[in-house]
Amino acid sequence: MSGIAAKTENGRAVTATKAVNPFWYKIRRNPLTLFGLLLLLIILVLSLFAPFISPYEPTKINIAERFAPPSSDHWFGTDEVGRDIFTRILYGARLSLGVGVSVVFGAGLIGTVIGCISGYFGGKLDQTIMRFMDIVLAFPSLVLAMAVAATLGPNLQNAMLAIAIIKIPVYVRLARAETLSLREKLFVKAAVTFGIKPWRIIARHIIPNALSPVVIQVTLDIGDAILLVATLGFLGLGAQPPTPEWGAMISIGWKYLLDYWWYPTFPGLALFLASCGFNLIGDGIRDILDPKANRS
Repeated sequence: MSGIAAKTENGRAVTATKAVNPFWYKIRRNPLTLFGLLLLLIILVLSLFAPFISPYEPTKINIAERFAPPSSDHWFGTDEVGRDIFTRILYGARLSLGVGVSVVFGAGLIGTVIGCISGYFGGKLDQTIMRFMDIVLAFPSLVLAMAVAATLGPNLQNAMLAIAIIKIPVYVRLARAETLSLREKLFVKAAVTFGIKPWRIIARHIIPNALSPVVIQVTLDIGDAILLVATLGFLGLGAQPPTPEWGAMISIGWKYLLDYWWYPTFPGLALFLASCGFNLIGDGIRDILDPKANRS
């Protein structure tokens, strides 16, 4: 009887957890999502406490320790001017993660608003907006980002703008598709019947209900944005030296790969882990928010 009672109490605890926070309950049941969260949490904590973890400055030159191999003094070795690579990776995490998250959230916000407006009003406005988005989507994303960044000038701000430009059409199409369905719902028709202004309907009823696929796409795009930032930095179109940015570090370090393997290897590994973390989290959130997913 005691075993049955314990099992019953455990079942009640699980049910209570699902009722109070079903989102967290589903995340806990997905080990890959938890691994992604743990990975990003470690990277975030290390980057935030970088001044306390490493005694070195990320841009301070020390020619005497040029190309020092990994050791107890320099865990990841040093670069061509004696800067500590581990320190530069920690500070570069702030830049790469911050830029990736801010660009995707900005593009998601702008694209969602434009898509909801386009889908709700329809007509010539919708056709004009969507044809423009089709033109942007017709170009390969990396090629377009390179063209925009090169035209505006090689720096981090222009690289962020270039990535935002290629990301916005994706969110416009998602938000528009949801809006076309939502505007036929009874609660939207009732709002129109009561004479509520279109902008208020879009802000209060359309946008909040169109966010689910946008949130999924945002979580999946952050890892891609980080890779794009690093790619533009690798090509010399993003952050410029001596800024500690992962792509820029790999761009210089790959030339020394055969003789000083640690130089490009550790920044590349950091980029790989951060991208994997965001992709794992994005897959988990997609499984949770997908209405076709198993709701056990």
